[in-house]
Amino acid sequence: MFETLTAPAPDKIFQLTGQFAADPRPEKVDLLVGLYRNADGVTPVMAAVKEAERRILDTQTTKSYLGFAGDAGFINGMRDLILGDAVPEARVAGCATVGGTSAVRQILELVRTLSPDAQIWVSDPSWPIHAGMTDHLGLARRGYRYLDRDSNGVDRDGMMKDLRVARAGDVIVLHACCHNPTGADLTLADWDEVAGICLETGAIPLVDMAYQGFGTGLDEDAAGTRLVARKVPTLFLAASCSKNFGLYRDRAGVALIATTEGAPRDAAQGQLTAMNRNSFSFPPDHGARAVDMILHDDGLRQMWDGELTEMRETMARNRRSLAAALRAQTGSDRFGFLAAHQGMFSLIPSTPDQVRALREDHAVYLVGDGRMNVAGLSPGSIPHVARAMAQVLA
Repeated sequence: MFETLTAPAPDKIFQLTGQFAADPRPEKVDLLVGLYRNADGVTPVMAAVKEAERRILDTQTTKSYLGFAGDAGFINGMRDLILGDAVPEARVAGCATVGGTSAVRQILELVRTLSPDAQIWVSDPSWPIHAGMTDHLGLARRGYRYLDRDSNGVDRDGMMKDLRVARAGDVIVLHACCHNPTGADLTLADWDEVAGICLETGAIPLVDMAYQGFGTGLDEDAAGTRLVARKVPTLFLAASCSKNFGLYRDRAGVALIATTEGAPRDAAQGQLTAMNRNSFSFPPDHGARAVDMILHDDGLRQMWDGELTEMRETMARNRRSLAAALRAQTGSDRFGFLAAHQGMFSLIPSTPDQVRALREDHAVYLVGDGRMNVAGLSPGSIPHVARAMAQVLA
């Protein structure tokens, strides 16, 4: 059976992670995988999560199955966290998924079922899974301009011009906040324009919410999504709890669809539930149950919000410190965009050879396209990273 099968290429990021682990140099810096790390280089279990898990351990009496859609408290809590009061509850269908990645997959599979000729519009650049999953499912993919390589900000004119030729039923993939890999986010005016384009063309927004709370704040990071949700008749939403709850390996995510109340919403709910059944039957519950508990307990919610604020401020401080160190090293503000970006990632203007030189000559590990995880920085590593970048990217 496998004699004629060609193995896929190894994941480049995890290949580099293996190289980093084997690198004996003490000054090495890992800016690769999208993990939050504290100043000690540890991805911590959040205290609010630990306390929720303790309570689950003390009170849980069964590991019996839940429904195919997952825990209703988790789904409702995530809906309220992201959408607030932007859309009435009666208009929203939802199901728990195996992380945010699975939520994207379920939505794209639903699009393929309902509208196989739909085009999926993906920003250039974007998280590789957006393109990879679209292609794997056999859906047509279109790119839209996003990053202005000169300013390292959003190419608003190019983006809006590209999206205006979307067709009715096409799906526009949007990063809710903390754009991966660029760190450059849309303004509320941009979100309003995107909503207008969707209304004009009949295209449907698919918002990927992977980093709520990592940008400016929980409500601020959801403001664009809520604005669009108030205006368009249909909205797809995929959300992850990996980053803002630190539940990377527990795979807690949710797929939501905001549509017309009544039969359309009920049909959407039925489709999502059936897709879970046909994909993995029951979504994992442990991480989702911890999130449910945190979101519905005032003390845990306050504890979690405080920890999330500390994480967000750490990443912002790393950004400012690196930008300042590079300014001192280069005598210019060409890296000033780092301080203006949000979230875990920024895309460093670099060639593959320069990224290789950073790795081989200075033990600074970035993804090949220049994506840098600023959460991997620390006060101790920033001077070394700044010197290396100033030398290699001069």
